[in-house]
Amino acid sequence: MRAGSNGGGEPAPDGNGRTVRLALAGAGAAVAALVIAMVAGGAATPRIIPGLPDQGMLTRWGLPLSKLVMDVTGVLTVGALLAAAILLPSDKGLLGRPALAYVKAASWLGLVWAAAAAATMVFSLSEALGMPVADVLGGDELTSYASQVSQGIALTLVVLFAVAIALFARGAITVGSAGGLLALALVTLLPPALTGHSASSPNHDLATTGVAVHLVVLALWVGGLGVLCAHAVRGQPRLEVAAARFSTLALWCFAGVGLSGLFSVLARLTSVSELFTSAYGALLLAKTAAFALLGAAGWWHRRRTLPALASGGSRTFVRFATGEIVVMFAAVGLAVALSRTAPPPAILPVDRAFELLGYTMPPEISLGNLASLWWFDLFSGTLAALLGGLYLAGVVRLARRGDAWPWGRTAAWFTGVLILVLATQSGVARYAKVLFSVHMAEHMTLSMLIPIFLVLGAPVTLALRALKPAVRRGDRGPREWLTTILHSRFVRFVGHPAIATAIFIVSTYALYFTPLFAEAMEEHLGHIAMTVHFLVSGCLFFWVIIGVDPAPHKLPHVARLVVLFVTMPFHAFFGIALMSMGTVLAAGWYDQLGRTWGESSLADQRTGGAIAWGFGEIPTLIVLLALAFQWWRDDDRRARRADRRADAVAARTGGSGDAELDAYNDFLAKLDKRDRAE
Repeated sequence: MRAGSNGGGEPAPDGNGRTVRLALAGAGAAVAALVIAMVAGGAATPRIIPGLPDQGMLTRWGLPLSKLVMDVTGVLTVGALLAAAILLPSDKGLLGRPALAYVKAASWLGLVWAAAAAATMVFSLSEALGMPVADVLGGDELTSYASQVSQGIALTLVVLFAVAIALFARGAITVGSAGGLLALALVTLLPPALTGHSASSPNHDLATTGVAVHLVVLALWVGGLGVLCAHAVRGQPRLEVAAARFSTLALWCFAGVGLSGLFSVLARLTSVSELFTSAYGALLLAKTAAFALLGAAGWWHRRRTLPALASGGSRTFVRFATGEIVVMFAAVGLAVALSRTAPPPAILPVDRAFELLGYTMPPEISLGNLASLWWFDLFSGTLAALLGGLYLAGVVRLARRGDAWPWGRTAAWFTGVLILVLATQSGVARYAKVLFSVHMAEHMTLSMLIPIFLVLGAPVTLALRALKPAVRRGDRGPREWLTTILHSRFVRFVGHPAIATAIFIVSTYALYFTPLFAEAMEEHLGHIAMTVHFLVSGCLFFWVIIGVDPAPHKLPHVARLVVLFVTMPFHAFFGIALMSMGTVLAAGWYDQLGRTWGESSLADQRTGGAIAWGFGEIPTLIVLLALAFQWWRDDDRRARRADRRADAVAARTGGSGDAELDAYNDFLAKLDKRDRAE
């Protein structure tokens, strides 16, 4: 019998009490870690200069505590939705009773999350202005802060999204809706962190991406374990299934937290000695120690407690997981204290270009510099590693099973991944932020060249063949999730040839001929958004034209040719429009960089227009070759299928198997018979 269970799968009477004690233990550990870290780091006793405004003790402690509540409730919301959507088994897409309870809990947690974010906004403004909370609430500054300042806008987004999660979770009864809310909760975690120390660090690109990845994987890890512990102490059913699934997820989260944390440290610290000579470094070491302890606990879970749990014993799992969750929430408290502690000051060059780019202005462009001045971009590098690693894992799984996978598809896929690395990690990535012409070459490569090879790699078909169906019928594993997404209304809508073509064409004009381009160039997140959009819109369009994977709408080959030849001239028109412009796009961005070499920004923009005009010929040729090959293969398959059908008919009837030929032979036989009769 499981601990905390009455033997029938229902929660024991003391299950709720144990859950409360678990919550209090985790909250106590988080608050204690926060207080100790703030006192040790000096954030609790800042130097007050006479004559300067002071926000007061309420803000000094209210801000980190409200931020702690915001982070903890956000993490627990993610954990509750993770348990409902992924960890617990479902029944033909519908949530079971425990999963429904976690969705309802996510609704209440979302409300607390929104309230804590609102309180954090008030305390943040109080600290920024040096005004007591009462004065902030009585003035008009709060409205301006929430709508005009980046930190205030970020917290406003958290409030709005958290309230949306709370409202939509009330009516969620399907696994798909819980999965959508989980994705929204993960997105809601990001805005406050991306406007903190990461945005102002020396290498803000690396720091911004690192902290985003760190938050997502940490929320999945901590939130999932917290809800799993509550599930165990309440004696809820299917604990062994949820624990086994979480164990696999936790291994990936552990690796993600470690790597993203390492990149974040590299972006903020300029030397290893700062780990031992600064309060910020000391807190990082404490957080690293907690991380190592959690890794050891995860290893112990996989080796000892999970096998015992599968055999029906949950006492060891509950005790061990409870200790683990205390350490995790203490780490969350350390993270909040870390966000309140300034990193060691870095000696940076007095250069406006360095402030904007994260690196000094590169030398005059040349083929040698494009090939040698490599620049590591964490987001694109992680994306390329995932694309290559997951595809290779699928091919290896098929090979071990004895199934063949066409080598041409593998070659096409890794060609696309290689071009992605060259376009986003080489000197091209450096110059793309400095010269519009290089940016346009990168844009065309991301949207019109790389997607062709990725689509020809047939990743969805590979995944459907490599992934195993869910063990329990009616449940959703990775394969079932993929199938559900493919058959969703959203994919059917965006996968329609007219919609995919419109996105591919219109989005380009909308980006460059509106203020969107200038705003995107100013922020690292804008560069990430452009990269993702170029890749996704290109893959969507070429999926319609030459896609090997199953699609909601299949076009005849002639129609595909028509769509291709109708679409490509729009890029030529776009290039001509750029070449004809007399003003510079995102002129403020390029003027701030202070580039002193090369042609003027307007002349470089016209060069970019020429690139957009002429670039389409190469992708068009590749697509035509691929389409011709697919057309020939399709006709060949149909001919062979017709031959097999004819052979089968001939075997049954004794004829040739060709109905028209048999009818003609019968006609000739009747004529011969009539002639003989005459």
